[in-house]
Amino acid sequence: MPNRRLPPRIERSIDIAAACFALLVLSIPLALIAVAIKLESRGPVFYQQPRAGKDGKPFSMVKFRTMVDGAEHMGLGFEIGQNDSRITKVGNLLRIWSVDEFPQLFNILSGEMSLVGPRPARVDQIEMFSDDEKRRMLVKPGLTGWAQVNGRNLITWQERIQLDLWYVGHESFWLNLKILFKTIWVAFIARSGQTGPEGVTRDYGA
Repeated sequence: MPNRRLPPRIERSIDIAAACFALLVLSIPLALIAVAIKLESRGPVFYQQPRAGKDGKPFSMVKFRTMVDGAEHMGLGFEIGQNDSRITKVGNLLRIWSVDEFPQLFNILSGEMSLVGPRPARVDQIEMFSDDEKRRMLVKPGLTGWAQVNGRNLITWQERIQLDLWYVGHESFWLNLKILFKTIWVAFIARSGQTGPEGVTRDYGA
């Protein structure tokens, strides 16, 4: 199947317009969320982590902090349990509704991410990727992606990567539109795939 991507300039324009519109509409809710996070627990409102962008270029991905400060050095580390004690009350609500990812709209505005694409892996994770698996970084990482609407954390890392690779070879405007609409169902209605099948979101290679 031929790749029917839009010209990069048009894709970028769509990303900017959509991110600006979303931030404008959500500005008050996002501000209230920031206040709630700050009032509930000590630590920053946002959690930032080095991720691998297009062609493996590192960038700082931002999201609302949903766990206690320094959580990656406690308990399961980068893995997350369904009833993980490190998750705050506000953070649990944000995770249920997938709202914690919304600050990545700023990553989209800065050009580090796109609306749709493979979810950005941690920099240390890509060191374990094979050359074939690294092809998922031929496009910008996305706020949502083909793997996210086809199993999310309920499927293995290898299955997720294969779905990402399929997306890289079939990316088109209509496929991206399909993913965006399907994301609404998966994230906000069905709310499925938030943790793995065993109640734990496994790290790559685990």
